[in-house]
Amino acid sequence: MALPAARRPMAALTGAQALVAPRGLVLLALLLAVFVTTALRAAPMTQVQPAIDAAVFDGPAASAPVITDNVRARLLAEQSRVQPGASVDLALVLDIRPHWHTYWRNPGDSGEPPRIDWQLPEGVTAGPIRWPLPAPIPVGPLVNYGYSGRAVHLVSLQVPADWPADAPIPVTAEAHWLVCEEACIPEQGRFSLTLSTDPAAADAPPGAVRTLFAEARARLPQAGVVQAVLTRGDDALGLRVPAAALPGGVSDAYFFPDAWGLVNHAAEQRWSLDADHLTLTLAPGDAAASVAATGLLTVTAAEGTVGLRLDATGAAGAPTPAGAAAASAGAADLGLPLALGFALIGGLVLNLMPCVFPVLAIKALGLAGQGGAGFGHRALHGLAYTAGVLAFFLALGLLLLGLRAGGAAVGWGFQLQSPLFVALMAYLFVVLGMSLAGALTLGTGLMGIGQGGAAQAGHLGAFVTGALAALVAAPCTAPFMGAALGYAMTVPWPAALAIVLALGLGMALPFLLLAVSPGLARRLPRPGPWMETLKQTLAFPMFATAAWLLWVLAVQTGPGGLATALTGALVLAFGLWVQEQMRFQRSPWPRVGAAAAGAGLGAALWLGVGLSGDQVAAPPTAGRAAPAGAEAAAGLPAEPYSPGRLAAALADGRPVFVNMTAAWCITCLVNERVALSRAAVARAFAERDVLYLKGDWTNRDPAITDYLAGFGRNGVPIYVFYPPGGAPRVLPQVLTEAIVLDHLGTG
Repeated sequence: MALPAARRPMAALTGAQALVAPRGLVLLALLLAVFVTTALRAAPMTQVQPAIDAAVFDGPAASAPVITDNVRARLLAEQSRVQPGASVDLALVLDIRPHWHTYWRNPGDSGEPPRIDWQLPEGVTAGPIRWPLPAPIPVGPLVNYGYSGRAVHLVSLQVPADWPADAPIPVTAEAHWLVCEEACIPEQGRFSLTLSTDPAAADAPPGAVRTLFAEARARLPQAGVVQAVLTRGDDALGLRVPAAALPGGVSDAYFFPDAWGLVNHAAEQRWSLDADHLTLTLAPGDAAASVAATGLLTVTAAEGTVGLRLDATGAAGAPTPAGAAAASAGAADLGLPLALGFALIGGLVLNLMPCVFPVLAIKALGLAGQGGAGFGHRALHGLAYTAGVLAFFLALGLLLLGLRAGGAAVGWGFQLQSPLFVALMAYLFVVLGMSLAGALTLGTGLMGIGQGGAAQAGHLGAFVTGALAALVAAPCTAPFMGAALGYAMTVPWPAALAIVLALGLGMALPFLLLAVSPGLARRLPRPGPWMETLKQTLAFPMFATAAWLLWVLAVQTGPGGLATALTGALVLAFGLWVQEQMRFQRSPWPRVGAAAAGAGLGAALWLGVGLSGDQVAAPPTAGRAAPAGAEAAAGLPAEPYSPGRLAAALADGRPVFVNMTAAWCITCLVNERVALSRAAVARAFAERDVLYLKGDWTNRDPAITDYLAGFGRNGVPIYVFYPPGGAPRVLPQVLTEAIVLDHLGTG
């Protein structure tokens, strides 16, 4: 009997098996080679800096090195001594592992630029990073903007004139950078150095240090700004730069836009030069119609590579000129403590906004159910409501930050830009209304908010009530809230989530304080039969909310989508009603009722999912005005917003009023009714020849998202008035007729 293959002696190998053995050795060798190559590429670098480093970095004005697997970093001062009242240049030097790169301030298709958080003595200030000239870095089908080999980021440190003589200046910096090859690794380092002061003179830096700083300054853009011309087409952008601003002997040119979305980074850039202009032909990016046309032009010439700052906003008619940039910078400079305070105040004010009115019914019912309850029960009820609000805002913040990190152009209230989500919300409020009216019975955890039953059920109901209140209120923005949310989109995610949670805490705080207030507890009536009447009465605000959501859906999807959603609500309500009728019947009728409810829910979901497909009436476009027609009826006609229309009007010197709105934003609709539809406002617009541009963000529109971002906002409403020849003025988020007339009158 033949031995199994695993037990045969080596001499028994057949000829075929003898041929396989060398192939197995070859395969093993290949696997070992791949393993060794991978290990070598993943191994920490041992030496990435040139020989000059010892002379540069071992002096008294250099920090200790931070060595990672991919970068050797140091903070270096050009001089170790500085006079009071003078400034000294610091350099964050990143020596980067071969084949890896870090990023410019606009990283291109992907990436993140370095940032530095300074810890300095009072009075000592650090300026912004002065970015060296970047290079395009192809990564597969993408192109990034950044640095390979060595990147030197200069920062100016200013010492106050009253700094005590001979007092040392401790400098500490926390730097963060992203380093990538095919994979990307976020890294950071903490750097410390100490400068001395000498009222007489500063020391002369060593020659190697002078060389490093001189080379770093040579890699900076030239001083001043060159005015260029940008022409926008559907398929291409044309950028014209005066030839007089260029060095002689140009052999290559490349444009790096300041903002993402102006150009397609991965597309080829073609250039030509004549006696008057250098002309570049660029492929437009996803936001080419709305992003400001500024950037950096690198030119390779006989004297080397030089960088020129370009500004083509005058010809391009950027949708938000200097004032918008200032507004955005103001949001970025808000600071975390102030942003948290603004978010808390915005959350408090959110309780007074029309957005929250639909859920005041459930709040009132939950508060009424606390009459006669002890302090502990009321406190837990308030904390459960607060936890529901915070849980929803946390989930929404994580989702929003995740989508934006993935490149999605979304903002606050993005969830109601989905017809499916709007339909599901309408279904939810129909079901809640039916439950409050007594047509069906939901679980005690969900609708125990007004019942006198177990405390556990009531607290769970309070949690759900808080989440539901936040769900309805989230699409709107209140005063102080817009600036805080705009700042949140510019900081790391822990700080951003803290701001979002502060907003939720502000919204929940009034109810929490009422729940634990002894004075309120004494005034609350004790639960009784009257609560059933109140509960049934409060069903109608739920039905009103469902009707509003269905109207929003009609704006998004047209009559066909509305009919689909109404059919879904009908079959869902019928299925739940059948289940309610069969609950207490003999078997098998309760199972029949459950099957009917399941079938109704399945049919409603199937119809709702269909709303995300072909039934949408029209795709979102920048040219579609918001549906509300109150202004037109009052003699205030609106044109659809588009960056080009705004640019043309500003170029003609015409005053412009921009209204960014959405059908699901109740605050927007109230402002239009109480302020923008007034006859006096219409007369003021006509007398001053004000162009009224209205952008509809009901469905997603990247052009409007970019416009909002230009003012440090990520939600509607926003109202901006452009006086002739002046900077744009952002109006409050809650309008009155007097506010609008005052801004028009001062233009």
